[in-house]
Amino acid sequence: MILFAFYLFAVLITGLFLVTVMSKNVLYAMTSLAAGMVLISGLFFILGADFLGVVQLIVYVGAIMALYAFAMMFFDLTRNVEEKNGNTLMVFALGGGIALLLVIMFAAPILGTATPPLFPPETGATNPQSVGLILFTKYLLPFEVASVMLLVAMIAGIILAGKKMETSLSVTDALPETDTKENT
Repeated sequence: MILFAFYLFAVLITGLFLVTVMSKNVLYAMTSLAAGMVLISGLFFILGADFLGVVQLIVYVGAIMALYAFAMMFFDLTRNVEEKNGNTLMVFALGGGIALLLVIMFAAPILGTATPPLFPPETGATNPQSVGLILFTKYLLPFEVASVMLLVAMIAGIILAGKKMETSLSVTDALPETDTKENT
């Protein structure tokens, strides 16, 4: 069941990050980026790294939500958003199916047998020491990959915002200036 959850999360994360990269709407891209980061924290929870899952949620998803808030404040991104509610039955069926899969995935560890840890804590180590040892050995690469992805997304957002500001500034510079002396 854990293997099924891993592959499901992997497919969903890949799809969400593809939406992030290929979407022309910044709101959709940022929403899918935040959802992808939430699912990455779900992978940490599946692996039994609860601390890293919570850190992923607080640090990375929190940073994306702050970026989302700044984008909403500085840019009028909602003017090109057109909602299409085509087939409500399909939306309801997909939502119910996803909810059922999530319930099964979260109930499976409770109903299944406990697996032994791959990296048992060292004897005499305190909890922060154990977390540090596991963080800098087993989970170092996924955690760093997530931080690099967030850095790339932030740089891309700044570049895209700069291009939009240049085009809006060039449009305002091209407007003819009215002479106030002629109007008096």
